Amino acid sequence: MAGTEITVDRSSPVPLYFQVAEQLAAAIQRDELLPGDRLDSELQLADRLGLSRPTVRQAIQHLVDKGLIVRRRGVGTQVARGAVRRAVELSSLYDDLVRGGQQPTTSVLELSTVSASTEVAGALDLPVGARVQQVRRLRFADGEPLALMCNWLPADLVPLTVETLAAKGLYAVLRAAGMTIRGAQQRIGARTATATEAKMLGERRGAPLLTMTRTAYDDRGRLVEHGSHLYRASRYALEVSVAER
Repeated sequence: MAGTEITVDRSSPVPLYFQVAEQLAAAIQRDELLPGDRLDSELQLADRLGLSRPTVRQAIQHLVDKGLIVRRRGVGTQVARGAVRRAVELSSLYDDLVRGGQQPTTSVLELSTVSASTEVAGALDLPVGARVQQVRRLRFADGEPLALMCNWLPADLVPLTVETLAAKGLYAVLRAAGMTIRGAQQRIGARTATATEAKMLGERRGAPLLTMTRTAYDDRGRLVEHGSHLYRASRYALEVSVAER
């Protein structure tokens, strides 16, 4: 970011950190700083602008909170890629990322057979304690963590492997097994990240997360999958089209 001009007015009532943050944000919006570009370190910026490191740190955090830049361990601070925008429809995140020109990758955190909890049993219309397959995954977009996903399926529905789940989306796996996902009940909400969730998603503790729970059924009316997903609000948005009735 050597060519990015930043000036501060110490006589202005506008806080110094906000002056720095707004000028960096404007440079990003003008494409002077492009997705993936690295910013100077806090120390370099502080020395260059004659500001304290806490002031520069506050400016950087302001931009992180707005989703304009990201901190990556071992890499530094970079301009973020555009937020993933996803229509509220029956599709998988994996397929949506591919259609949006982004490269999805998946880390399978867990694949096991467990006893269905009251919530999962109720969602899938199974007896409490029935055996279900539990899948936990961390989904990345262009190498950046985006979503934590936990899904449950009836144990005898379809064989699942870590290799298959790492290579493609869950709905693609179900389609390959001959299923047609016909519809789903879906609920969207929000909450703050726990320390563990924040660490996995590259956010700070207490950062806002979007939540989505979904229960899908196939063309035979069978309940085939229940999911509980968490998305980084700074990197992900859901879009809805509305019309007057």
